Formats: sequence, structure tokens, C-alpha cells
Amino acid sequence: MKLPVLVVLSGLFLSSAFAQTDVPSIPSHDAFFSAISELCGKAFSGTVTVDNDSSDAFANKKLVMHVRRCDETQLQIPFHVGDDASRTWLITKTGSGLSLKHDHRHKDGTEDALAQYGGHTVDAGWAQVQSFPADQFSKELFVEQAIPQSVGNTWQMYIYPERFTYRLIRQGREFRVDFDLTKPIETPPTPWGYDDAQD
Repeated sequence: MKLPVLVVLSGLFLSSAFAQTDVPSIPSHDAFFSAISELCGKAFSGTVTVDNDSSDAFANKKLVMHVRRCDETQLQIPFHVGDDASRTWLITKTGSGLSLKHDHRHKDGTEDALAQYGGHTVDAGWAQVQSFPADQFSKELFVEQAIPQSVGNTWQMYIYPERFTYRLIRQGREFRVDFDLTKPIETPPTPWGYDDAQD
């Protein structure tokens, strides 16, 4: 028996809508994602606890993470370094795990040449810890931008009741920032490239 075209189209529409909102995931990814989501709207100060490269980029600057936007599939977390609001971490449920991207913008909102790099989970991880080895897009970008040493990057994030950690590791390199979750602070300005009225 043939179904009316309207019924078929309605079914396709509902299937499409369901697919967009119900992203498959596993318990450890869900727990990690949910733990960060619980911080939505809050900001916290951080401290560089490990940096074996002694970079000046973060020295003597106020470090702030802001869990700014949260929905069922994505978390937007600006990372402010002093007055520099160019960095936003994007954690996204992909259906095959979690993706971490670094959205880097200029003050006028345009995308930096080195942007959208990051990685994707390759295993279940833990409710408190997830690792994101560099994906192929990032590896090609790093080579193109003449920083091939970053091809081996793995980013890690830890979420515990009193601490959130962002960590970068590769052979010979470690960088780590710990944020104190026990003392929320005033939320920072809108990150570059984002608009409160639109996003």
C-alpha cells in the first residue's frame, strides 16, 4: 500500500529533526559533558601549573575560563588571557565521541590563520578525564603553518568538583592550566567573534 506523499514527507522531517537532536553517545562522554554543563554561565580564574617551554604568552596575565554557552550537543568555553579574548574552546558531541576545537579569532571577529585545530576522543575516557589527540585537519594545518612539532599534540581536560584542567602534551612539551571551581568570578566580556544578540 502506498502512503500519501504528505505522510512520507512528514516522517522524513521527523526523522531528520530527531537525528539532529539525539546524538549517540556513551556514559563516560555524557558524564564528562554534563559535569562541565553544570558550570554553564560561570567563570573561574586559572593558574599555569606546568609549562616546560616558559612561554611569555601566559606569564603574569589573568587567566579566565567562562562556560558561556551550553546546549545538548556543544559547549562553548572562552579562555581569556589578560585582555586577549581570541580563544574559545568548543566541545562537541559528534555521534562517535567528543570533539575539541580551538576557535581563534581576531578582535574584528575574523578567524585566525591558526584556528579550528583540535582533536577527537578515540576511546571512552572517564567521566572526569577526556583526551583529544590531534585530528587530521589539525596535523595538516600545523604543517602548513610551519609548526610540525604540534602534529603530535594531545589535549586533555579534567573536571573534578573543585578543579577544571586544560592540558597540552606532546613529546618534550607539557602545558597545563588549573582553574579553581570553588570560587566563581565575574564573567568576562564577550569573546572575539561572538555576539550576544546572535549566538
